[in-house]
Amino acid sequence: QVQLVESGGGLVQAGGSLRLSCAASGSDFSIKHMGWYRQAPGNQRELVARITSGGATNFADSVKGRFTISRDNAKNTVYLQMNSLKPEDTAVYYCNAEVSHSDSPLSRYNYWGQGTQVTVSS
Repeated sequence: QVQLVESGGGLVQAGGSLRLSCAASGSDFSIKHMGWYRQAPGNQRELVARITSGGATNFADSVKGRFTISRDNAKNTVYLQMNSLKPEDTAVYYCNAEVSHSDSPLSRYNYWGQGTQVTVSS
């Protein structure tokens, strides 16, 4: 089992910045890819950004140029730096990790964080 602990959400005014962190913990696991998703009321969950084990990144068009994703493999942690925030960025943000476990090394499992609220006011 892998636990993802998120932090950094909160209330910020439009144009401001927030940095989300997600740390993975557990035993006998190896993280492959990590990403951030978000879901606003009345909307479906959408991919915000993701990063591979090799550092390749992908962003939703709506956040390109404003958000940055990074990871610290030694800490099993992924970050989402959010700049120039807009009210439409308001959502619950979820951390996701794709991992393998030593007892089933050919299988891949997805784990999710509990979600953290980001609210951007105008």
